[in-house]
Amino acid sequence: MTLYWSREWLLAEQPASRRQARVGQAYRTWLALRTNRMAMVGLTIIALLILMAIFAGVLAPFDPIQGGDLRTERLQPPSWTHLMGTDDLARDIYSRILYGSRITLMVVSLVAVIATPVGLLVGTIAGYFGGWIDNVLMRITDIFLAFPQLVLALAFVAALGPGIENAIIAIAITSWPPYARLARAETLTIRNADHIAAIQLQGASSARIIWGHVVPLCLSSVIVRVTLDMAGIILTAAGLGFLGLGAQPPQPEWGAMIAGGRQFIIDDWWVATMPGIAIFVVSLGFNFLGDGLRDVFDPKVRK
Repeated sequence: MTLYWSREWLLAEQPASRRQARVGQAYRTWLALRTNRMAMVGLTIIALLILMAIFAGVLAPFDPIQGGDLRTERLQPPSWTHLMGTDDLARDIYSRILYGSRITLMVVSLVAVIATPVGLLVGTIAGYFGGWIDNVLMRITDIFLAFPQLVLALAFVAALGPGIENAIIAIAITSWPPYARLARAETLTIRNADHIAAIQLQGASSARIIWGHVVPLCLSSVIVRVTLDMAGIILTAAGLGFLGLGAQPPQPEWGAMIAGGRQFIIDDWWVATMPGIAIFVVSLGFNFLGDGLRDVFDPKVRK
């Protein structure tokens, strides 16, 4: 009976409060997302990534940094003892992939936290004010968009120096321009709306209008774009690690693991293949979830 009334409260046609309206909208979004099988597959993969990162210390059977006996455990193929084999330093690859999920999750989380607000701020300010402010901000955005993300990230990391912290900063610096473009396009369609004009007549400041009314309306589109970009962020981070500019040894970063195993790819394929599979699966999960969110938030397909 309680569940029935809770569902009725969430799906009320005329919410009694702003909180009920927000929670109800979130619940409707979840119901729509739950019907998308690929999105649920992607959500499951991401949930597993999070659980792997949290419980890596419990799930990992071996130390990810300290290897075993180089005479007997080096480059061992997958077995019951070492589920994904061992690398050239007799380290368990399965344990290293589990701990590497922490680095991957940290990279995508910090890049999203840094790049998304910057892109939203630049895009909404440019779209709302227009004129010379729009021209200046969009020309700066165009400069960043003129270069491939990986190439630009390589340039920033080369200037800042190798390391996972500098790699995160470089990826974040190169990730915000698409969000700014999207937020600007959304703002251009919103700024002349009747409710924005009514808020302006009430004397609200530009900062309050942008933060309280424009940004929330742009947020759903930006969230979809961020989710779809997560795969690219993971690949960029792995590319920097592969080139030795990301996480430094002996940290178990997936791109660096592939770089360390490329010289054994013919005879000992598992050394580079296992972290490659991890990157592929996690990237696929974010793409599936992003596609599902796009279908949910897109008014053209919303039912």
